[in-house]
Amino acid sequence: LVIMVIMSMGSWYIIFTKLFEQRKLMKSAEAAAKTFWTAGSVKAGIGSLDEGSAFRFVAESGVNASEHHEGTLVEKIDLHTWVSMSVQRAMDNINSRLQDGLAVLATVGSTAPFVGLFGTVWGIYHALTAIGIAGQASIDKVAGPVGEALIMTAFGLAVAVPAVMGYNWLIRRNKSVMENIRAFSGDVHNVLRAVKK
Repeated sequence: LVIMVIMSMGSWYIIFTKLFEQRKLMKSAEAAAKTFWTAGSVKAGIGSLDEGSAFRFVAESGVNASEHHEGTLVEKIDLHTWVSMSVQRAMDNINSRLQDGLAVLATVGSTAPFVGLFGTVWGIYHALTAIGIAGQASIDKVAGPVGEALIMTAFGLAVAVPAVMGYNWLIRRNKSVMENIRAFSGDVHNVLRAVKK
């Protein structure tokens, strides 16, 4: 029971924090669409984005790559490829951050029913042992303890179902957020190519 309470609390914590993070990213996408593209320059556009925003991180990565294309190894890569690699790395970092915690939800969703089932088996074992020691096998002596033991299976399912549903929902929302970031990244990359020509 204690393990399942911890699993349930952890699942709900991850679901709510991820929803908050995704909502923040969606608001950043709206802000980027309004302010970044109406700015006079790429640097002014970056300045208009919120500090710590994923969109600002992508734009700054692209600008830094276009401004710092020096070094023996880096110069062997053309500027277009170098900026593309930097923007892609920034997107991969954001995607990795979005995936944080989702493995816990998947684990809880797949293991909670088995933890509940283990609790049920353990409860039935102790109920049958107590009945054997008492020497009475009437239905009222069996039904009560066995019924209590079955509650753990139901509790395991009650923990697993929200975790699985939350996982699937967050994955779908992550895809939507990443589409916005990919579109913005591609546009920033194209603007930086046009500026450098």
